[in-house]
Amino acid sequence: MMTSITQSTFKFLKDLKQNNDRDWFLANKPRFEEAKKEFENFIDQLIGAITKFDNSIAHHRAKDCIFRIYRDVRFSKDKSPYKTHFGAHISSAAKKSEIHSRAGYYIHIEPGGSMLAGGAYVPQGPWIKAIRQEISYNADELKKILNNTEFKNYFGEMEGEKLKRAPKGYEPDHPEIELLKFKSFLAVNKCTDQQATSNDFLDHSAGVFKALHPFDQFLNRAID
Repeated sequence: MMTSITQSTFKFLKDLKQNNDRDWFLANKPRFEEAKKEFENFIDQLIGAITKFDNSIAHHRAKDCIFRIYRDVRFSKDKSPYKTHFGAHISSAAKKSEIHSRAGYYIHIEPGGSMLAGGAYVPQGPWIKAIRQEISYNADELKKILNNTEFKNYFGEMEGEKLKRAPKGYEPDHPEIELLKFKSFLAVNKCTDQQATSNDFLDHSAGVFKALHPFDQFLNRAID
């Protein structure tokens, strides 16, 4: 049976945003558990759909990929204890602690802010050096991926914060300097609430992620 994200999950997240405190959350814990279970079921089915074109993530289950709803408020001015969205990152990383060490498939469900995304978010030291080297050697391949019709239809342009100057080891007049300046390499497909709660959202998500796959492959190949 195909699962979907329902209006009741969106209603829970909307109510949580208005009542982001421990007492309300505990009083509404059954609603949270129901919404969480629905999201888990959706992610399990999405993993199955992704494995049809990317078998490197087949070892994961939803519980390996879903982020906790509890916020880490230790270093934040905002002391709200709960996130007001559900999120999951499906990648070929061996374990959850390495979730940001590989480009994968990110899904974010939030009223007014849902999205399907992927790529490398602020890749650290060795990985970003490797990505830049891969771009320097194979820029034409990356440009072909970014100019692919399906990629453009779903994501538009590659996104990410950029350096103001040339990165270390590269001359300012390098022919690919604008690509090399990126600090994150992201592809983002924003979804309306209507899309995210539609019966075909699973198919839509799989289609978006299939178009994303070559981009992720390019970024991961840099460290393989």
